[in-house]
Order: sequence, then C-alpha cells, then structure tokens
Amino acid sequence: MHVHAAHSAYAGVYHDLLRVSSTLDALRNAGTGDDPGVEPYAGAAMWGVRFALAMLHRDLPCQPPPPHGDRTTEKLLSLCADWRDAALEIGEFAPEPVLRLVTGETGAEAASTQEA
Repeated sequence: MHVHAAHSAYAGVYHDLLRVSSTLDALRNAGTGDDPGVEPYAGAAMWGVRFALAMLHRDLPCQPPPPHGDRTTEKLLSLCADWRDAALEIGEFAPEPVLRLVTGETGAEAASTQEA
C-alpha cells in the first residue's frame, strides 16, 4: 500500500474512532432510565476506543488530538480496566453477596435466636 494511501486510511479510522468515542461518552453520561446497568458497558467501550485513539495519534500528529490528550497510555489502560471491571461486576465492583455464612450455630440455636 502506498504511504499516502495508508496515512489516509488510518486518518479515516481515526476520525471514525473519534465519532464512536463521542457517541459512547454521550450514552454513558445520558443514563438509560429503565436500564441503568448499560453505563459501565458504554464506559468500558469508550475507554477502549480512546486507548486506540491514543495509539493511532502517535502516527497521525497532523490530526486533532484525542479528547483525552492529557492522559498517558498507562492511565488509559487503567481506566479501561476499571470500566471493564464495572461492566463485568468483578473486583471492587462485584456485588455484595446476598447470603452470609453463619458459623458456630446449630439448627436449634438458630431457631431459638429467630424466635426471640
């Protein structure tokens, strides 16, 4: 592929990613009313796209900077991981357990405690 053609192709992808990032950011910030659980997914996808923008911008300095230009790639990866955890409900975003383990009580003791 000719160098100019490759540059044009990457510039096109870069602008597509800018639009996708903007759309995902709007979805993340808008909330969804009936389905509030979608924001973490939009956030995880947005930060992934923004990381891709940061990588492409290194070869496309003639293009406008990404909307997160003050963040390092390490910070972007950290944000990707945090939002992924929120979307998948893992790590610090894991839901609290519904059941709790009670040790040291027998069935009769537990029943008398509940009756009291």
